[in-house]
Amino acid sequence: MSETPLPGGFVNVVVRVGDTVRRVPSRRAAYVHELLRLFERHGWPGAPRLLGLDEHGREILGYLAGHVAWEEAQPDGVTSDESLARAAGLVREFHDLTAGTALAGDGEVVCHNDLSPKNTVYRGEPLRPVAFIDWDLAGPGRRVHDVAHVCWQYAGLAPGADPGEAARRVRVICDGYGLADRGEVVDGVLWWQDRCRHGIEADADAGLPHAVRLRADGVVARVRAARDWVAGHRDELERALRA
Repeated sequence: MSETPLPGGFVNVVVRVGDTVRRVPSRRAAYVHELLRLFERHGWPGAPRLLGLDEHGREILGYLAGHVAWEEAQPDGVTSDESLARAAGLVREFHDLTAGTALAGDGEVVCHNDLSPKNTVYRGEPLRPVAFIDWDLAGPGRRVHDVAHVCWQYAGLAPGADPGEAARRVRVICDGYGLADRGEVVDGVLWWQDRCRHGIEADADAGLPHAVRLRADGVVARVRAARDWVAGHRDELERALRA
């Protein structure tokens, strides 16, 4: 069958073959495969199904039909309050499924660790989140870390955002998740931004092609600017979470 490249990937080449997706396994593939099998055993529809390996050693994953929000301009349904709350609700679902499991290890839950609209499948009219893709960075962690990443990526915490509106959207996300203790959310956003920037810089210095491209495209500078924006509006963001 013919192979159709899927857009949006920076690290891995991903192609669609019929109703499947093929990609080279990551170095943590064994862990990710166990996680996907856990989701399948529980009947959770928010992640692709693992179907095995093909003759080239690539992962075979079930194709999740829908809209993946990898471009900057998106339909209103992607950015609506309802979609923010639903994305956070999906995160709560897989966190609850993994809490206390061997995959969570010493962590509270298994975290996705790369949640963003670019890794989200939307369906319906209006569009609503139904699943997350690209679980390569998943691992044991704390609930607040994934929630903070959602706040950063889905609420648009970066220069150009209206601080009051951004703070309100952060609260919508935390309400959608049902996060009780919100005192570490903004710290979590800043932690992710520092980790992301330093990680890209270190990988680019080591010559890893994807990181070299990201740095050349200005991603490091944009993440640094986003970090400065969050730090500068920290009080307003935290007031919204305490309200």
